[in-house]
Amino acid sequence: MGEPSSSEKLLFGGELTYEQGWNQHNGAWLRLGLRTMAAALPRHIGIAVRLARQADPRSLLVVGLCELGRGISQAVSLVAVSALLGELFAPGSNAERLRAALPALLLVALVTLLGAVLRSASMAATGILEPKVSRVATERYLGLVARVEMSAIEDDAFHKLMDSAQWGAESARRMVRLCTAVATSCISLVAAAGVLAVLHPALLPLLIVMALPSAWGSLTMARQQYVSRHRFIQHVRAAHLISQLLINQQAAGEVRVHEVGPFLLTHFRGMAETSEKEQTRLAWLGARTGLIADSARGVATVATYGVLGLLLWSGSMEFAVGATAVLAIRSGSAGINDLVLTVTDVQEESLFVADLEALCEEAERRAIPAGGKDLPEHCGEIRFDNVTFTYHGSDEPSLRDVSLVVPAGRTVALVGRNGSGKTTLTKLLSGLYLPDHGRVTWGGVDTAEADRAQIFSRVAMVAQDFHRWPFTARVNIGIGRSSALHDEAAVDAAAAYSGADEIIGSLPRGKDTLLVRGFRGGREISGGQWQKIGLARARFRDGQVLIVDEPTSALDPAAEQKVFDQIHRLAGHGQTTVLITHRLHSVRHADLIYVLEEGRVVEHGTFEQLMHPETGRGFFREAYDVQARQFHGASAMMPSPRSGEPGRDSGATAKPDDEVVP
Repeated sequence: MGEPSSSEKLLFGGELTYEQGWNQHNGAWLRLGLRTMAAALPRHIGIAVRLARQADPRSLLVVGLCELGRGISQAVSLVAVSALLGELFAPGSNAERLRAALPALLLVALVTLLGAVLRSASMAATGILEPKVSRVATERYLGLVARVEMSAIEDDAFHKLMDSAQWGAESARRMVRLCTAVATSCISLVAAAGVLAVLHPALLPLLIVMALPSAWGSLTMARQQYVSRHRFIQHVRAAHLISQLLINQQAAGEVRVHEVGPFLLTHFRGMAETSEKEQTRLAWLGARTGLIADSARGVATVATYGVLGLLLWSGSMEFAVGATAVLAIRSGSAGINDLVLTVTDVQEESLFVADLEALCEEAERRAIPAGGKDLPEHCGEIRFDNVTFTYHGSDEPSLRDVSLVVPAGRTVALVGRNGSGKTTLTKLLSGLYLPDHGRVTWGGVDTAEADRAQIFSRVAMVAQDFHRWPFTARVNIGIGRSSALHDEAAVDAAAAYSGADEIIGSLPRGKDTLLVRGFRGGREISGGQWQKIGLARARFRDGQVLIVDEPTSALDPAAEQKVFDQIHRLAGHGQTTVLITHRLHSVRHADLIYVLEEGRVVEHGTFEQLMHPETGRGFFREAYDVQARQFHGASAMMPSPRSGEPGRDSGATAKPDDEVVP
């Protein structure tokens, strides 16, 4: 493709050949010739047929029968035309020849009508099959991917396979129509070849001679267009990206204030002009290839008709037979040309369908095992025994020889610096990951042997970066227990628990307000409001274990203290709560605090024990004192709160400017 353009270098850091699913096939298709494609064709059609049979076996049967009927009707039509011409050129008066040709003429009309009906039925059945095949293929791979281990989701190789497989579902849809076209071309070709073989054995090679130039030209241009499309698709996507930025709602303010519009338009033009140069190259290449193919086909046509003339002049073939042979040769030549074009398309699409199959096989291999040991109805504790865990691709463990206990019905706080292993610990606790060494047990049952679906069913989780679903407020609260989405009392109670009821009350359609811009009736809410929705979601889930990761980072001090009080009260009602927070004042009421440092538990105990010089090791106490000094220093510079406003003290609090935590 040459040197990357200035727009590529400036905007995208270099040549636009980012790792995408289709990149791995660039060049593989080019090594395929007619023989290789012919050998692989049955397997590729088999994949499409298998998917179609799963999607709608009845429509698949209709397509097969209709295409077979069309092939038979084409052969019968050619034979009937031969008989018709024979009668028309036979000796006798015009009236006698027309009467004799009438049955053949009626047969031709009937067969033509039947072919048209079969073609329409085949097209209708194919149109019904296509979306169903796409749905079946998409459902299959999405369902399997949703059940794989988290280690697979974080594996770059698995992600690359998913990139390719996402193209595979649409490729499977297109293969239905392409395979139908292949069947049509094959049957048409067989019908024409069969008729020619019956008319005269010497005519069959003439069919191939006439078709080869067209086939060569079609294959050559198909290859060139394939390479061009996949080498320049990033340019098309980049130009589209730039155009979308010009009308993007989030970027709109900066586009205007910083006058970004002319800059983006300049580079849009640059990217588009690069693609235009490639299209110009393809146009000239197509013209040259077409000229060569047309010239060769012209020579072949002259040779073919020359042979036919010799056969007619020598008396080896009757004139009516020669006319039929011309029709059969033209029909067969068109069939070969269509077949080559369609097979190249099938070959291209099949590469992505094969990726889809590979992904499904890999997802099945890496799926979370179904079944396992049952958890006790009431787990007395969750225990970590010498647990070590390393993320895929990481050189250093995130947890190192961690041992701790989470008692049932208690509030357990995890504190420590960013990267100390707090969130990783909760992921192992909830069964999302299994330890490399050591054991995590629920009521004595090892998570590696347990039915992890039972673990998931007992956990409710809300993280600082919890997912904001682009659905209604009702769904955003109830999605953790979707079977109870229409339980109004439960949804209202969860919203009241987190304070989200006030937010919902201000929305135009209440719980049924869409919480995303870009769709009719959509609304956008603030980060703090979203955090209350997330807390309501965790409450609605009503798991035996509630994992809360930085639940109040976007809340005001009064709302923050209210949330922590609510979380602590849940333990009094029997729910086990695991709390992760950087705000050390918030864990004073926790039953047990674990301090993590570089993947290890360096200190644990109650708040009083950790703060006492004789019982604590000092990690927690020193960090708490640093936060307290920072807070008092900041509060000294703040004006006194006005009458009626909540006070701000070290117990319920503004976020320090620069939190320092263990």
